[in-house]
Amino acid sequence: MNESKVLGKFARLYVSKITKFGVMLRSFEEKDLEVLLPNNQVKKGTEKGDFYEVFLYKDSEDRLIATTQRPYLSLGETAVLEVKDVTGIGAFLDWGLAKDLLLPFKEQTKKVHLGERVLVALYIDKSSRLCATMKVYDYLSCDSPYQKGDHVEGLIYEILDSFGAFVAVDNQYSALIPHNEMTRELHIGDVVRARIKEVTEEGKLTLSLQEKTKVQMGKDAELIYERLQKEGGFLPFHDKTSPEIIKREFKISKAAFKRAIGRLLKEGKIKLTDSGIERI
Repeated sequence: MNESKVLGKFARLYVSKITKFGVMLRSFEEKDLEVLLPNNQVKKGTEKGDFYEVFLYKDSEDRLIATTQRPYLSLGETAVLEVKDVTGIGAFLDWGLAKDLLLPFKEQTKKVHLGERVLVALYIDKSSRLCATMKVYDYLSCDSPYQKGDHVEGLIYEILDSFGAFVAVDNQYSALIPHNEMTRELHIGDVVRARIKEVTEEGKLTLSLQEKTKVQMGKDAELIYERLQKEGGFLPFHDKTSPEIIKREFKISKAAFKRAIGRLLKEGKIKLTDSGIERI
């Protein structure tokens, strides 16, 4: 039997035989499938022909086995799981079954620690075992219910210099914060709240950490004015200050800085000098 057809999936099977170890279950569709459901999960009074809804995985001796327990994810799905142990071959995650789920080192996008919660997908490795991967890009859905302008929450699962921060919105939908929208330092594992800037033709979400320009301008102006207050009414930044310094000091772009300063000038809260910004 090709175990990959059923491994990591739920199935409705019937009792074909009762043994001292449990009951043997069979499938009408997969004629050569016969799997044990251990005694501790067999309902009292079970008879041949009764049906069970089970999940199929492998026990500690690498044998296909059935369970009536429901894991937190099945094959191809994603979920946030807790790290129960870290060993020489990888981390082991609690996925709701007696046997913990292996997250190999090569499938980690960052080093994980005991007690940490990580977003993973369930896949079958080359040895026909169920394993977890933090490389979830190909497992995320492009069929979200969200539209441009909506605000969403997601978990950052990977950051690439050439693209930006990859986000799993609601732990299941594919999204990206491009580099030019990364207005603050981000890390794998961060949960972010963002605005949908675009929904691509493929259905993937492009996110922004900033609000629309008018709204964001007000927030940036407020941020700069609060900093001005704390610094005693003067800040040594102006039109000729480099974009790098502005980004470092205020976590916004030079263009956003100039818009915010313009708003504060219009409101009569500041004045500009050759050396910086002064509170009025």
